[in-house]
Amino acid sequence: MSVTLYIPLDTAAVAAGVEDLIPAIQAKADQQQQAITMVRNGTRGMLWLEPLIEVQTAQGRVAYGPVQLSDLDSLFEANWLQGGDHPLRQGLTEDIPYLKNQERLTFARVGITDPLSLEDYEANGGWAGLKQALTMSPQHIVQTVTDSGLRGRGGAAFPTGIKWNTVLNAQADQKYIVCNADEGDSGTFSDRILMEGDPYSLIEGMIIAGLAVNATRGYIYVRSEYPIAIDILEQAVAKAYAANYLGAGILGTDKSFDLEVRKGAGAYICGEETSLLESLEGKRGEIRFKPPLPALQGFMGKPTVMNNVISLGSVPIILAKGADYYANFGMGRSRGTLAFQLTGNIKYGGLVEKAFGVSLKELLYDFGGGSYSGRPLRAIQVGGPLGAYLPEKDWEIPLDYEAYTGIAAMIGHGGIVAFDDTVDMAHMAQYAMEFCAIESCGKCTPCRIGSTRGVETIAKIRRQDNPEQNEQLLRDLCDTMIAGSLCALGGMAPYPVLSALEHFAEDFGLPTAAKTATSN
Repeated sequence: MSVTLYIPLDTAAVAAGVEDLIPAIQAKADQQQQAITMVRNGTRGMLWLEPLIEVQTAQGRVAYGPVQLSDLDSLFEANWLQGGDHPLRQGLTEDIPYLKNQERLTFARVGITDPLSLEDYEANGGWAGLKQALTMSPQHIVQTVTDSGLRGRGGAAFPTGIKWNTVLNAQADQKYIVCNADEGDSGTFSDRILMEGDPYSLIEGMIIAGLAVNATRGYIYVRSEYPIAIDILEQAVAKAYAANYLGAGILGTDKSFDLEVRKGAGAYICGEETSLLESLEGKRGEIRFKPPLPALQGFMGKPTVMNNVISLGSVPIILAKGADYYANFGMGRSRGTLAFQLTGNIKYGGLVEKAFGVSLKELLYDFGGGSYSGRPLRAIQVGGPLGAYLPEKDWEIPLDYEAYTGIAAMIGHGGIVAFDDTVDMAHMAQYAMEFCAIESCGKCTPCRIGSTRGVETIAKIRRQDNPEQNEQLLRDLCDTMIAGSLCALGGMAPYPVLSALEHFAEDFGLPTAAKTATSN
């Protein structure tokens, strides 16, 4: 009787050496005359356990990890193919607390199915949302998404239904759906995990978006550093075409939708929607002036829905189970779930999908297990390289868009980077501003010049060159960047700097953490 092994194909597992394990496992099984079937699945998101290999047993899947080549002899001796005991045995996968205590909606299939199997996808609820959408009017689809409370998961948190409604009501001979998969924020990988582990959910979400606004063509703009995701998406798109989920006459209806995967240009700025559109059109990735909004004049000057991977990947479950089902998760105006990504100096780094309202403290300790170093955690950056550094006093504030706005912070894409008490926050502030200087497209003066002068001014403060005078200059500079930059790169680059000044003034050699209006 053949034993099924689930072996991840995602980037994290590949980086950890999973490809070397496959032939070695097969050779060992052959030596023992044990028939095995290896299914490549997405990661479960417990990245500290990669490569995590699951063995199908009568009781369920049993997880072993992190598995290295040197572990195979002892694993086979321990009879792991029948779920035998071993130091790497993590127990039944579904019972591992890190997984069991999540609310997996968007990521419900990731790690469970073969990402490229249409049969697996359908057997686990796939295409139910699309089939429902095919029976609905565009207005009804848009209203359902609006009622769910879904907001953009890429950082800006703009209500998805409002964006879709704008495109629906725009008059044009052609409309587009563009997925922003240029995931470039530090400490983020949820887009990649979804694309690699459940690509059909993104494809289904984009088809539904097309039905909602009468768009017949879509593009997935993926960052070039994600070769595995690009390969899986291209294979998934081809399979979806072959099964009539894409192309003309979707599932025997009169609806059509064409989809193409495009490799990104490798610039952080292309994660900004108008720069992405410029790049998608074959131009230099550079900010466009707004208005006009992309919803009215986007790709090739036509009305365009632009959403990120998690936004579009959340749409199928909303259509399948209804707006109320999704809206029942979360708090306030932050409805549904978000895939938080734990990185940095953290013991158990990985992906945690939870409903809005969970606190940073819960994520850091209940899931993350505290610092990897064993030292006290001191500062947490939430929301990528443009996010604020939060001190311990703010860690119990619920992760809610409005609550975080109230403390001059943002949730963004859900990236969380932890630092222990050895961190130099003045250095981190300088690093954050330098990142903006390097990645600026150069179109507007506040970002192009402001970030460069910001790096120089922080350096002066750090070496105690007129620190108080330069602190005020830095605050004025940040105020100019916030008020005058064309896009969020320049407009939000001051957030980490101001938060570091506010909460960790001693690292700059400054006497007090003076309040500033620009941080509110």
